[in-house]
Amino acid sequence: MTGANRLRFDFSSPKLANSGTSNPVHSSYITIHMVPPMNAPPLQLAILVAKDSPEKFDAVPTRIEKEGNSLETAVRKFRMAAYLWQAFTAEQMYRHKLGRRVFRFEEEWVTGSCNQRDKELGTMRSEARIHIVRTDKTVAEIRDLERAQQCSKATKKGDLFNIAADAVKNHLKPLPGQKHYVSVLILDAHWDKASKTITGHAALGGNAGDLHLAIFGSHCLQSYPSGFEEVAPAFTDCTPTDLNYVANDCNDSGSSWEAANIGIGAHLHETGHLFGCPHQESGIMLRDYVTLNRSFVAREAYSTRTKSKGGLVTQADECAWHRLDCLRFRSHPSFRLPHDAVLNPDGSVQAWPVENGHIMVTAATGISFIELYPEGDDVCHSWIEYGLENSPIQRSVDLKEQELRAHLPANKRRLKLKVCIKSHGGGNLDIEDFGDLCSKNSSFKLPSGKMAFRGKKLGFSQMENTQQQEFVFTSSIHQNRVLSRIVFYHGFALDGLEFFYDNNESQLFGKRGGKPGGDTFDMGIYAFFALGHIGGITLTSYRHPTRRIHHGLLRAVRCLG
Repeated sequence: MTGANRLRFDFSSPKLANSGTSNPVHSSYITIHMVPPMNAPPLQLAILVAKDSPEKFDAVPTRIEKEGNSLETAVRKFRMAAYLWQAFTAEQMYRHKLGRRVFRFEEEWVTGSCNQRDKELGTMRSEARIHIVRTDKTVAEIRDLERAQQCSKATKKGDLFNIAADAVKNHLKPLPGQKHYVSVLILDAHWDKASKTITGHAALGGNAGDLHLAIFGSHCLQSYPSGFEEVAPAFTDCTPTDLNYVANDCNDSGSSWEAANIGIGAHLHETGHLFGCPHQESGIMLRDYVTLNRSFVAREAYSTRTKSKGGLVTQADECAWHRLDCLRFRSHPSFRLPHDAVLNPDGSVQAWPVENGHIMVTAATGISFIELYPEGDDVCHSWIEYGLENSPIQRSVDLKEQELRAHLPANKRRLKLKVCIKSHGGGNLDIEDFGDLCSKNSSFKLPSGKMAFRGKKLGFSQMENTQQQEFVFTSSIHQNRVLSRIVFYHGFALDGLEFFYDNNESQLFGKRGGKPGGDTFDMGIYAFFALGHIGGITLTSYRHPTRRIHHGLLRAVRCLG
């Protein structure tokens, strides 16, 4: 909770005398002060409800009698699960020596629901807000088998993501350019005993434009804790899963505590996708969340999944966020801390070949890490980190192919190498064939005798009748020509750029599509100077007598080739 949090730890043992919780001999206290990073965009939580929903989630009769299965109960359980995500992630970032950083939640002032005392006394607190988002779809449409992700014959497995995205956008009504990070629980998910399928459920995460979204069903919700006092009991409850009422998701949740693992952990996995994490070789972004309970209890209960009796849990036994996930989080705006330095608004990464087969990489916000993918690898096993906590930020790096390949296993060093470069501003640059970019194929001689270097191709070449285009700037060949303005032709995407010189001659890169006449960037009184030969051209930038180099133009020019 925001502010001072005084925690009491009680120790009891049958070998030691103890007069109860009032005995101070076996109790210790720690006070933790929590200051929310209000400068970071929050993770928003939402429950998706069909327009004719009964507002109930799957639960066995004894659970319904004990705590109910209403929307109100769903809100408490989902909120508590989200707090477990937050606590787990904060601890993982700290263990990776990346600081006490974690995403925050959008909050509201409500009657406290996360501990029994608040509920009994009616204490008001600022707690994570759960948006109730109503879709225009019916329960029948939500539970359509054609939309069930786990139904092998389903033809519309991605529909629930689109339905959730449309409903969330309609609910939040974001303005153009506003980014939202929203994790959604689908309340009307349901175990269909007849077809043995979880309907109304999909485990998906990604983005729909500026909406970064994760979705997951409510089929495991009955096993979630609804308050702090219930966390340990929830993760040690061995009650068998009753398939007459609730699902055994992927046959990994044969007991109540294992169902809590799957539901809370798999939804966290999708929230990882929401924050930009791909699948990894290990950790939450693989399927290690089946042991999420180990981060919250000292002993594990009997597991129906592994048929093991459980026992003492050590830190080495816990699941984790992969190191690469934590490095991504370090650069994500939702994980920023108040004392973090202000970042350059240009988060992009640039790379181009230079002499001696080297590749120069630059990023205005600094280079965070580089992933290495030898041919055949779908997940990253080798990477290089830059600018760790309290160390200088590296804004430029000279990459050599031999040095990169030295980080790979010996049997993969001769394979085609893909390199993915990440910046501290969240930018990304993929070089599909690093060896080709730094080879002799990337260079040629200009008529003046100087060497020029081809840059990384701009665009994906996926449209029909796409033609490769390459040219050398006139100012590279005729030194008396000066670039005077650039016209950008665009609609929703960039169609082309036209470079005009002081004699009104021009060179067109791409096509004159989109907005008629395009948008003009007039160089005005800026002076030019040569920086190097990139993308088959002489790279130029401009400088005002009292201003710094304009990096935006550098980026536009470097992309050509």
